[in-house]
Amino acid sequence: MAIEKPDYAVIETTKGLEIRDYDPYLVAETFVEDEFSDAGNEGFRRLFKYITGANKASEKISMTAPVTQRSEGEKIAMTAPVGQTSEGAGHWVSFVVPSKFTMNTVPQPTDPRVRVREVPAQRMAVVRYSGFWSEKGYEKQLARLRDFMAQRGLTAAGEPQFARYDPPFMPPFMRRNEIMIPVAGEPSPASTSP
Repeated sequence: MAIEKPDYAVIETTKGLEIRDYDPYLVAETFVEDEFSDAGNEGFRRLFKYITGANKASEKISMTAPVTQRSEGEKIAMTAPVGQTSEGAGHWVSFVVPSKFTMNTVPQPTDPRVRVREVPAQRMAVVRYSGFWSEKGYEKQLARLRDFMAQRGLTAAGEPQFARYDPPFMPPFMRRNEIMIPVAGEPSPASTSP
């Protein structure tokens, strides 16, 4: 079953790491004041209600991928590797809205904790990996992504986002997980590939 994902062009790829240019797209998102895994579960439930008809048009909206999550108030150091720290008390969880909708045509949420916003075109540094989510695995892959960015002369322009593409029943070795960081600048030549 094909699930729609945001459009992007791959600028560079090496060993599970990529630099991508994303087209603008819409997301439905909600802020949850809780720990990472609990926030993800609660946020998913709120957003799932929205796409299954809890909107002013009572319209069902197709499921898309990925489901993303980022910490509120997270600070990113300009050098790498550095551990992720969260100053806020929660996380933003979001679904990508199907591309057939615009800000003028997308059904508006009935839950005031859910909002729709446009994500502008952006360049992202991305690491892709499989398996279950764990904080240890996340930190390892985040450090790898920050090393890649440092070697390419890229500066973080936003918070890391954890992206999940598959349902929970997918075998771990087949799951697609990503950490994505918006970046500024053009990548340096990849002469120092990791």
